[in-house]
Amino acid sequence: MADADLVPSLHGDAAFSSPIKNHKEDMQPVADKIAELNESQSELLGRLRGLKEDLQNWRLKLDTQVKTYKDELLDLKKALGSEMEQLTLDFQELRTTLQKQQDDVAASLRDLGMSTKSEKEENAAIKEVSIEKIKSNEDS
Repeated sequence: MADADLVPSLHGDAAFSSPIKNHKEDMQPVADKIAELNESQSELLGRLRGLKEDLQNWRLKLDTQVKTYKDELLDLKKALGSEMEQLTLDFQELRTTLQKQQDDVAASLRDLGMSTKSEKEENAAIKEVSIEKIKSNEDS
């Protein structure tokens, strides 16, 4: 029986039950850590989902703003093009009007200059005729 004392009994021997008890006690902190890590992981995944949603919302808003600005710029470009076209037409019309006025003034000045020349020529011709008449009257 001396050998029986050396082998622990299966029922309630302190030497045998102690390692199982210690093993369960050692497992508890590990299980707590696993639970804590799972909870932390869940929180992180939730925050990540929230950040993804925020990013998608931000992109959607940004895309909307970019489209709005592009549309506004396109409208402004069209309006500017239209105004430039109108200004070009107005300047062409003004140029034509100024050219016509310049031509009219030049024609009026030519007419005045010719009239003055013509009158001088007529006066000179009349004087010559008068002088010739006087000379012919003197000769007769």
